[in-house]
Amino acid sequence: MDLSRGGLLVLVGLGLFVSTMAVGSVTAPDQTIGSEERTLVGMQGGWVTHGSVFQFDGHDEAWRVANADGYFEVTRLDDGRVAAAFSNESVTEDCAPYDSPCGRTGFRVIDPNASGGAAVVSEYSFATRRQHNREVHAVDGLGDGRFVFADMDRERVVIVENGTEVWEWRASSFYEAPDDPTGRDWLHINDVDHIGDGRFLVSVRNANQVLVVERGAGVVEVINADRDDSDDDDCTEGAQLADFDGDGDVRCGDPDVINHQHNPQWLGDGAVLVADSDNDRVVELHRNDSTGHWEPAWAVRRTGGLELQWPRDADRLPNGNTLIADTRGKRVVEVDPQGDAVWSAPTDRFPYEADRLPHGELDGPYEGPSTESNATPTATAATLPQLTADDPDSLEDTGEEIPLLTLTVAAIQTFPQVPFWFREFHLGTTLVSTLLVVGGGVDWLLARYRV
Repeated sequence: MDLSRGGLLVLVGLGLFVSTMAVGSVTAPDQTIGSEERTLVGMQGGWVTHGSVFQFDGHDEAWRVANADGYFEVTRLDDGRVAAAFSNESVTEDCAPYDSPCGRTGFRVIDPNASGGAAVVSEYSFATRRQHNREVHAVDGLGDGRFVFADMDRERVVIVENGTEVWEWRASSFYEAPDDPTGRDWLHINDVDHIGDGRFLVSVRNANQVLVVERGAGVVEVINADRDDSDDDDCTEGAQLADFDGDGDVRCGDPDVINHQHNPQWLGDGAVLVADSDNDRVVELHRNDSTGHWEPAWAVRRTGGLELQWPRDADRLPNGNTLIADTRGKRVVEVDPQGDAVWSAPTDRFPYEADRLPHGELDGPYEGPSTESNATPTATAATLPQLTADDPDSLEDTGEEIPLLTLTVAAIQTFPQVPFWFREFHLGTTLVSTLLVVGGGVDWLLARYRV
């Protein structure tokens, strides 16, 4: 029997889809590399859905707590418990002073060894008028019942002692602020780390900047400071920064240095490691004391056979390797100084942050910039190995994103059934396959029932 044109199109479409998925599956790199490492993971899940905190022992799951819409930064405390930033959306109770439903966010302390299994043993939280982009993304234990957290709702850094707020720094003291900072996703402060002597490393995502904030002194250093010749468009698009005071300028860092970053780690001696999220890389920046600028010295964009996809955490480990939470890649991966993967584990949904146990994220001491006029760079790129195996141009933008397809892939990847290797190419061929099947089916029906 002769095959109709419509039937042929359907077969071609199905064949294209099946072959694309089969080749993708067969050629996908192994995400399970290495063994015997204990790794703590904060799982955002989707876009603040299906959040959890869990621990890998090697590649096996030792325990998991999954009782929040989203979990974010996780920190192992000195007593073995875990502090975890969290958020719940569409909450109908405890919304005061806002109307129900509201968002509720804060941090929890989890005891992995609680009777009956890992469980939340305490919580500090508060209601937010809006639900999304109002989460507490970061918390750091200070000891003796004290914690510091980053409040993305009111754009501030807060110290809580035994459930009571005892100190805060508000970003409106440094950045131009809207009349109501809770009415828009203004700065998106997404990380705070204690780096000693009353100083905190603060990530201001929407400004492409990382600050050193000191109690009693305010901002003492800006990593990726605004320059007179810089383009502010990256910081002002959407409901982000704006020229609220009418002076014609906003504080916006160069997006080629860091772009909407997450979870920086202070390494000490004028060096900081940053999950450079919108540049799809992890980058180490060094302070050049002779110019006052922070400059990329080392970076990784690709490892384990895959490009990094919106990484949101990177920790330098005692052995010199770097642990990365590759969010849209749905994996946690450890790379050596050459950028080669030495340990990797897949996650079913989006990981936000990961710490290697028992030490967690290690921050170095803060040393301010030199005041000497003949100061030399604190460190140079020559002091670090350059990536040559997987990514010889790791400091440069690969330009591989396809705006519409990339955003669609990011949305699709929130579903755990979607394989980690599914990228823009696979989506494109899937769309072509769908058009062939639908077009062929319509053509067959028209031919079949044509009068």
